[in-house]
Amino acid sequence: MTEKAVVEDLLNQRTWAVVGASRGGRKFGNVASRELRKKGYRVIPVHPDAENIDGERCYRSLSELPDEVGALLLVVPPAETEKVVREASETGIGRVWMQQGAESDSAIRHCHEQGMSLVHGECILMYAAPTGVHRLHRWVWRLLGKLPQ
Repeated sequence: MTEKAVVEDLLNQRTWAVVGASRGGRKFGNVASRELRKKGYRVIPVHPDAENIDGERCYRSLSELPDEVGALLLVVPPAETEKVVREASETGIGRVWMQQGAESDSAIRHCHEQGMSLVHGECILMYAAPTGVHRLHRWVWRLLGKLPQ
């Protein structure tokens, strides 16, 4: 289970790279990016084939990022997650949030072996100042004792 301190550490990072937003703008990666921006986070999209996403300049890889990022949000299939966490550790990104469905045992193991801070199995929108259905979902999880301790 993810520890509360790790969740808080990631959420305290003000600049996030997001891998998994699409050019079409309808994927969960886009929704999460927009919500994080609304909450005051700086979000830098990473996509191998896009010039920009949601009006933000996009970078083709983590190694091309112009600025240091505090955390990485992954909203991609597990096989892609494995590649991206390896690149993250090579470029010095030490905090990773694997959105539900992006996790793989190999990627999780790599993060632990590299000493990276990791959140997985949790929805970022339940924790980053949740609103609407995510706020209700968080309340229910708190009631059931499922929130990180």
